[in-house]
Amino acid sequence: MKRKKSATKRDTRRGIYILPNLFTSANLFCGFYAIVAAIQGGFVKSAVAIMLAAVFDNLDGKVARATHTETRFGVEYDSISDAISFGVAPGILVYLWALKPFGRLGWLAAFLFVACGVLRLARFNTQKNSVSSEYFVGLPIPAAACMIATMILFVSRIGGLVTDRNITILVLIYALSFLMVSTIKYNSFKKSEIFRKKNFNALVAVVLIFSVIAYEPSVTFFFMGLVYIASGPVSALFRRRKTAMESEPEKPSEGHM
Repeated sequence: MKRKKSATKRDTRRGIYILPNLFTSANLFCGFYAIVAAIQGGFVKSAVAIMLAAVFDNLDGKVARATHTETRFGVEYDSISDAISFGVAPGILVYLWALKPFGRLGWLAAFLFVACGVLRLARFNTQKNSVSSEYFVGLPIPAAACMIATMILFVSRIGGLVTDRNITILVLIYALSFLMVSTIKYNSFKKSEIFRKKNFNALVAVVLIFSVIAYEPSVTFFFMGLVYIASGPVSALFRRRKTAMESEPEKPSEGHM
């Protein structure tokens, strides 16, 4: 017991790194604000807050790796913040926005999204050192949360879409929940080649993409989210088909009589 107490005291005296945990705190703040805004009926504000939380969540990891300040405390704090910002917040948001008229089926869909998101985080933490960093196993919870957020921004932008008992939204929430706990691989973009030398056409393409985003951000982000979510199942189908073709025995060619 004395050894455990002394070890705990030493860990406490070491303190924590402020900079990466500030970004994690900003992530948590955005998630909490998203919940408050959704309860007050500010669905667009809530969606924007979730997307900002995703930005801070991406930055805290990059800052920790760049400054060599990764700690076990930071990992746990980040996971808890993600559970709130990308699990509870979007679950409450989508329930109040479109799932409430479905009654029990609606709040069960929202709960399933939260539960699958938390399970996804727990699995990620346990597989972090055993899975390649080039891809994610299952849809990342920030991507699922941002899909909900961009959908709300997209509907708000185009208008005219009836969200009351819209079965498409209900099916999408169940699909996102399944994809998070699936074993489908998604590109992590951690080994990006953005800092390597590229030709002139690549620069032009990047400028065009930013121009489109600046012109219609809500529409562009929505379709970018759809493409990323669809990329996992599509890639899995291609890999399965390729494996099946390679495993088929070659037919012997018939000789001419």
